[in-house]
Amino acid sequence: MHIHLIGIGGTGMSALAALFAERGHRVSGSDTAFDPPVGPYLREIGVECLEGWNAQNLDTNPDLVVVGNVCRRDNVEAQEAMSRGMRTISMPEALQTEVLSTRRPFVVAGTHGKTTTSTLTAYLLRSVGIDAGFFIGGIPSNFDRSSRLGSEGAPFVIEGDEYDSAFFEKTPKFWHYLPDSAIVTSIEYDHVDIYPNEEIYLDAFRKFVAQIPAGGWLFAWAGDPNVREVAKTAECQVRFYAIDGDDCGDIQPMWLGMLAPGGSMDLFGGGSLCGRATLPLIGKHNARNTVAALAMASEAAGAPLDQLIAALPGFRGSKRRQELVGITRGIHVYDDFAHHPTAVKETLAGFRERVDGRVIAVFEPRSATASRRLHQELYPDAFAPADVSIIAPVGRSEVSSDERLDIEAIAEAIRARGRQACACSSVDEVVQAAAAVARPGDTIVVMSNGRFEEAPDRILLALMGER
Repeated sequence: MHIHLIGIGGTGMSALAALFAERGHRVSGSDTAFDPPVGPYLREIGVECLEGWNAQNLDTNPDLVVVGNVCRRDNVEAQEAMSRGMRTISMPEALQTEVLSTRRPFVVAGTHGKTTTSTLTAYLLRSVGIDAGFFIGGIPSNFDRSSRLGSEGAPFVIEGDEYDSAFFEKTPKFWHYLPDSAIVTSIEYDHVDIYPNEEIYLDAFRKFVAQIPAGGWLFAWAGDPNVREVAKTAECQVRFYAIDGDDCGDIQPMWLGMLAPGGSMDLFGGGSLCGRATLPLIGKHNARNTVAALAMASEAAGAPLDQLIAALPGFRGSKRRQELVGITRGIHVYDDFAHHPTAVKETLAGFRERVDGRVIAVFEPRSATASRRLHQELYPDAFAPADVSIIAPVGRSEVSSDERLDIEAIAEAIRARGRQACACSSVDEVVQAAAAVARPGDTIVVMSNGRFEEAPDRILLALMGER
């Protein structure tokens, strides 16, 4: 079969292209650019890469056209496919019909932690000899690609995104995935460009959970009241998880992690000690992600828990999730995807617990939610674990001034708490400010859900005196 993907350069679409190529299909795709690492990788696995949107890209008459959600309604190529009557579907529908229908979908959903938890779950299953497939919205450091088919009938770990599917299909991606089992890490109002209010956002998760069959499993974080409320509507087997100290309401977690010295955790299942696990990543939020991944891999997939725990130290995470960019003059520079205030706070708190020197937060508000004032009052507290906070301009110029996040007000609120903070007028100024304030022993944590004009690399180069 010949499959053509419009918008193939994105993380999800390129991962889907790799699955189709692995199945032996002829795969072509178009996008505005094919920058490294995606472009060279796609060409290496035999994908025909066509630069630009062009109706003539369809003259080969593909059997299936997949439209990525980067494409708008006026995309000339998508419109041409539809006008010619070609079978045209969204990325999540293509994944469901062409891959998941012959596998056991293990879906990791939630506002925060999806990429890390799905990557860890896939790594654990494959480490103990289960030929699990996976589809991850990031670049896993333990694997050479973001997706693998795995064996038919085996678990297939997929990051369950609640964002919409395509311009012609305004429903959450994860509704397509029909989970055999699922993790819900957190539910906190996000994606204000898609969900006009919190209730509609919650309802997306309710409908997702309702899809889990009675014989399936739901692993739900007991420390989130929204997750507790949604999980109680499930008809499948529910396992709540938490770490010691989480406010779990009236829930007694089945799986519990108790943090121990030296970056480790004692894992309890059903009240019994299961073993001491080495935590592969920094922060309490990642300790929770580890508990969830261990629980799903052991209970839903039947993997030996002792072997799963033994495999943990080898996990190296994903690109842009606490990724060390480099060290110079005794200063560590990290790149992270955090953008929601809860994720920012958890990420910085994790570094605060693990490092001895100062923590310097460098933040760009770029997502549709972060760019707006929805969480204006939460951001000052989110930066509380940092000694210095450097805030970049809002990354979306289309957001009106009355809606736009007020970064100067955030910096003022941080300074009122006795911490150093500045609001910058450009990314150049951000780079200069970070390089100027850093000293040996400091840790710089750069956070954005976008490219941030390559700020992490530029800060490292500035510290080295090369820019």
